[in-house]
Amino acid sequence: MRASVLAVAIVVCPNICMGQQAAVAKQTTAASQAPATLPVRRVVLYKTGVGYFEHQGEVRGNQDVTIRFTSGQLNDVLKSLTTIDPKGRVSNINYNSVAPIEQRLGALRLPLAAGVTAFDVLASLRGVRVEVSARGAPPVQGRILGVDRRINDKAEKPTEVRELSILGGAGQVRSFELSPTLSVRVVDREMRQEIGRYLDVIGSTRERDVRNMTISTTGTGARPLFVSYVSEVPVWKSTYRLIVPSDGKAFLQGWAVVDNTIGEDWTSVELSLVAGSPQSFIQQISQPYYVRRPVVPLPNNFVTTPQTHAAGLSAEQLQSARVQGGVTRDQVIARSLRERELGGVVGGVVGALPEPPAAAPALPYEQLRNIEPAAQPSDLGDLFQYRIKEPVTLRKDQSALVPTVNASIETEKVSLWNRGAASGHPLRAIWLTNTTGLTLDGGSITVVDGNAFAGEGLVDSLATSAKRLISYGTDQGIIVTGRLQSGPGRVSRIRARDGILIHETEDRATWSYAIRNEEATSATVLIEHRLRKGWKLAAGQSPIEVAGDAPRFRVSLAPNQETVYVVHEMLAGESTVLLSEVDDNFVARFSQGARPAPLLAALQPLLDKKTEVTKVERELSQLVSEQATIVSDQQRLRENMKALRGSPEERVLLQRYTNTLNEQESKLESLRQTIAQLTRQHETLRNELNRLVAELSFDISG
Repeated sequence: MRASVLAVAIVVCPNICMGQQAAVAKQTTAASQAPATLPVRRVVLYKTGVGYFEHQGEVRGNQDVTIRFTSGQLNDVLKSLTTIDPKGRVSNINYNSVAPIEQRLGALRLPLAAGVTAFDVLASLRGVRVEVSARGAPPVQGRILGVDRRINDKAEKPTEVRELSILGGAGQVRSFELSPTLSVRVVDREMRQEIGRYLDVIGSTRERDVRNMTISTTGTGARPLFVSYVSEVPVWKSTYRLIVPSDGKAFLQGWAVVDNTIGEDWTSVELSLVAGSPQSFIQQISQPYYVRRPVVPLPNNFVTTPQTHAAGLSAEQLQSARVQGGVTRDQVIARSLRERELGGVVGGVVGALPEPPAAAPALPYEQLRNIEPAAQPSDLGDLFQYRIKEPVTLRKDQSALVPTVNASIETEKVSLWNRGAASGHPLRAIWLTNTTGLTLDGGSITVVDGNAFAGEGLVDSLATSAKRLISYGTDQGIIVTGRLQSGPGRVSRIRARDGILIHETEDRATWSYAIRNEEATSATVLIEHRLRKGWKLAAGQSPIEVAGDAPRFRVSLAPNQETVYVVHEMLAGESTVLLSEVDDNFVARFSQGARPAPLLAALQPLLDKKTEVTKVERELSQLVSEQATIVSDQQRLRENMKALRGSPEERVLLQRYTNTLNEQESKLESLRQTIAQLTRQHETLRNELNRLVAELSFDISG
């Protein structure tokens, strides 16, 4: 293994030196060109993990400007980059492309991958002229035949050795064991350069995340240059400190945690923090993309025939067609730059908050009331923006706390109890009403009560004048016990109208909350009563607010007071059935929970009429069945009569069949009359039943 490492050093050392010389030459050339820098002047950070950046500076004549990015940032930059040179023009924008290393290595003459050894390099140089020098022997030149492995079994322990074979000028073949004392020099100048290119490609992977974008401008004299783009950045975070005094109004101080990861320093930038989620996505457009193209054979005939082409519009004509009756795009851009220059940027660096006045209050937290708000709020459609008043300075790869809120805020101390809590003690909470005039971004909040740390909580995004509960600890001075009491159970109601029977049920439940205040001060307890699925509050319950499926009830207690608060629930159910489908069995099932006697009394006329209808239907069914049997038997007799041949015995049988048919015909006539009579009776009864169904109406509760 040691021989392998030394062999690598022998092969690549001359080329490393050549690469270093080339790098020095490039640095010298770059220094002579001295590209201009374009500092960041405005930064807008969003909650979607992107930031909007504006660079402004001055260029002179034909000057280049370089901005550094990472590969991840470059994708967003290429989607959103905007450059404005109102008194000149941007002639070219380029950046160092990073093709996949396999693609770049494939373009070299050496068939080498990224992770090769020195032996692989020598094996790839088969046929190349080299000079081999061994210690104590004159150099030998020849062309490489190959690198072979063999086992040295002469030693105590067999080992594997590698040999380099070369073909000398006189045709002799010589082999050399690759060892630390063996030196191999590539004689072919072009092949040495190719090895250098291979090493350059391998070495470039160490800096593949640095992408330098060069913006070339063309013009005369000094003039402003504006560049803007969107880049991937860490999400900015909000964090708050809520100062709760023993008396008076509470005070809220807000900070934003921001990170500078774009590769450029922020020096006195105008910083805005936007609370919202504009749509953004990632697209790998900075990576060279190759597609597999079809191979098309060459045609047999290369002669082309002349053809004519339609006329097109020139670039000037196209531009003229785009601008009709209004200002041009360049005029709009120039005007925007003039307005920005007139507005100016206030100088300063974000650091500590301003000094308190000389006559400071005794309590240090009260000094916060005399500090001016650090951020100016503004609406951006569905978004909200904190525009930091003072310019911000933040070096690259550093993070900072930026002040956003310094304002009094309306609060109320409460104890919040939820039935799902594991303890009988409620949570200490602040009922916070956003009276700051700012939309508060969601984040963590630290509560300072009595000039000491009281706990931490979380707050969601809070619009102006919105109200929110923020819990931050356990209230040991309040004990709450909730239990489900035995109630009246299920209440039923059965109604009939418009031919429909409606069965309404209502399950009722009562919850009792025993609350005890063991403190020497008054307390306000919020009972958060989470409703079970399908249940709702009974009539007469008045929560102060409802959060999702949990109505909240306020209970005020004096010092050392104990009380019980009761909440009534109900679960409503309903089923319907057609009155025409009601029978005795159905009533027996349906009357559960209601008084059976009133229900049966109300339905009795309907049930009696249904019984009559059913009786007539049963008689009709029997008569029709008997009629069908006789008709079938007559058909059988007629078929038998057709088969008789006229013999004395057959004539006797024929007479018998005839008598039977006569008797059956008389029976059929009687059946037809009875069926007709019952059919008319059934129709009458059915009409009476329909009338009863339509007119029946009652309301029975039980």
